[in-house]
Amino acid sequence: MSLADQTFVAMCKDILENGVSTEGEKVRPHWPDGTSAYTIKKFGVVNRYDLSKEFPAITLRKTAIKTCTEEMLWIWQRKSNNIHDLKSTVWDEWADENGSIGKAYGYQLGVKHQYKEGMMDQVDRVIYDLKNNPFSRRILTNIYVHEDLHEMNLYPCAYSMTFNVTQKKGDDKLTLNAILNQRSQDILTANNWNVCQYAVLVHMLAQVCDMKVGELVHVIADAHIYDRHIPLVEELIKRPQYKAPKFWLNPEIKDFYKFTRDDVKLIDYETGPQITDIPVAI
Repeated sequence: MSLADQTFVAMCKDILENGVSTEGEKVRPHWPDGTSAYTIKKFGVVNRYDLSKEFPAITLRKTAIKTCTEEMLWIWQRKSNNIHDLKSTVWDEWADENGSIGKAYGYQLGVKHQYKEGMMDQVDRVIYDLKNNPFSRRILTNIYVHEDLHEMNLYPCAYSMTFNVTQKKGDDKLTLNAILNQRSQDILTANNWNVCQYAVLVHMLAQVCDMKVGELVHVIADAHIYDRHIPLVEELIKRPQYKAPKFWLNPEIKDFYKFTRDDVKLIDYETGPQITDIPVAI
């Protein structure tokens, strides 16, 4: 059975059984009908995914690998903050009349900074260090820029990636590991979506830097299930679990900026039915 399924089910059970309710608190999120959107939450959830063993797409329901990859590339490759550069509609409610989400996400990754080696943005800095100084303990990105928060239509949820390279005894290639830090996550709508996005990112960076993939560690400060999602989650985690799919990444691509959504594929991906009409708190 899929290790990602087991991790997801254990996390959801822990939140439902041991989490804390925010009911009665003054909360920012609300439902489209104006009702406050309360949650059951756990602080400091940490999940580990060994990408060398399997790709962490859950099989309880389908995760749209091409769509989530496109969103990741919108942020990390195109470094865009405009929804007109994105085919999906997941960001539409946060965009202004021009399609901008403000100085958030891709915008921050595209800002160039002065380093000893020259002017680079954060993505190019990561790639530079992985190729030239792979054992550095300083390879990371951070898009939670306080001076620009007032110009962001949504504060970043997944805000930092830390990369760490190891070399296993006897291996000719280095192994790329990463930590994804997230301040807050809606578990039903976004958990496996984000896990798959950043698993793809690690695979892509490892390939262009001639490395193997290792662990992806996901740290969530506020892992929550919304009140109107509880019955959906309870049904989801009781479903049959299947074998993890095989992940395919186009081996011809050696430049991170050449990847497209069509360069990823999940093979033998058997899943339960999709959950439709999930209410989304705003």
